[in-house]
Amino acid sequence: MLSLSEISIRPIQASDNPDLALIVRSTLSEFGAANPGTVYFDPTTDALFELFQTPKSIYFVAETDGKILGGGGIFPTEGLPENTCELVKMYLLPEARGIGLGRTLIEQCLKTAIAKGFQQVYLETLTELHLALKAYEKFGFEYLSVPMGSSKHFGCSLWMLKKL
Repeated sequence: MLSLSEISIRPIQASDNPDLALIVRSTLSEFGAANPGTVYFDPTTDALFELFQTPKSIYFVAETDGKILGGGGIFPTEGLPENTCELVKMYLLPEARGIGLGRTLIEQCLKTAIAKGFQQVYLETLTELHLALKAYEKFGFEYLSVPMGSSKHFGCSLWMLKKL
């Protein structure tokens, strides 16, 4: 079993794109959430490095011994208030779950959001991703009744917001 001490977290590199796209899509498939209107079908999923060149965005990659385990980031999604970023593309391989890596990535994203001047973090998710929902709730994300911004991910059925 992996331990956090064996895992490094770094900013995304262009060479990470294929592995990360596979992790995103395989995770959504695993949980029965490979639906239209999700990142499964979003063309940017194949070009995350390029996407995260957007100002005030960052994507963190978790890896061990050269193997990518997953990642997560923040992004100033179109249509969100200027003081709000979105927590995006938080996906981990099965062997990287349950060891605190998700918590570590979320903490890194929240600290970075504060450092970049954001006051709120928004996210969109699905009921199928029940493990992630528990983590978000522990971090103080609260459910919203309607989506914010314009992510174009109409397949997401849950929306949450955390004040920093």
